[in-house]
Amino acid sequence: MQIKYTNGIGWGSNMLKSSQEKLQRQAERDSKVAFFEAQKENLKNRESLDLDDIAKKLELLHSYDDQIAAAKQEYNSSQMFHVMDEAIERGEQMAKEAKKNEPKTEEERREEAIKEANGMLSEILDEQLDTISDDNGTDTLVISGKGMEYCKQLYAAESENQTEEADAENLRLKSMQK
Repeated sequence: MQIKYTNGIGWGSNMLKSSQEKLQRQAERDSKVAFFEAQKENLKNRESLDLDDIAKKLELLHSYDDQIAAAKQEYNSSQMFHVMDEAIERGEQMAKEAKKNEPKTEEERREEAIKEANGMLSEILDEQLDTISDDNGTDTLVISGKGMEYCKQLYAAESENQTEEADAENLRLKSMQK
């Protein structure tokens, strides 16, 4: 009687790999113990006619007991390693979660802020933007209220950013000339 478990089927997919292996080792141990217990039961049903048969039967009985003890000891030894494997796996999982929660760099924060600002600006412009057609069929965009204020702020920020980039380029060129 062999019990085979593969890929944690029947144990749940979010179980640790080491826990799945533990359950597999337990099943193997139980299978071995059940086999030798059945062999012991078979010995009880076997008739012994003389002392040699009784001695053989007794020797087999002790052998089966030894095999059962060895299977249990093998499982117990593997459990010590299981505890360490499980601790390592949990540590790796915690490291992955910690990596996700690491503070963002200045550049990442800036990119997120720009995306958020662009989203807000789009919403405001959608609310404040009107299209007017003149007699020639030319469309003219009219920005009013808060939309105009945000456009001015965006233009000022872009101009400042371009000025900073130009200053940095000038410094770089000057340092190369020296």
